[in-house]
Amino acid sequence: MGIFDLDNASWAYKTRELLERAEQEGRTIWLTEDLPRSFILADSRWGESVVYISPLSSATLAARTEQGGLE
Repeated sequence: MGIFDLDNASWAYKTRELLERAEQEGRTIWLTEDLPRSFILADSRWGESVVYISPLSSATLAARTEQGGLE
């Protein structure tokens, strides 16, 4: 699993390509209709990566992961 800040990570061409491909293939799950602040790249049980788009900052998500809130 990886947690990424959307503003910083989306500058890279490869990251934009990954996000676009995941969206086209239906592997993107939007957790908000608000302005997204981060994305989580996770493996599904079928071996493909899934991208969760989140309104929470990457720092908040990382802190919750360390506390055991995102298992």
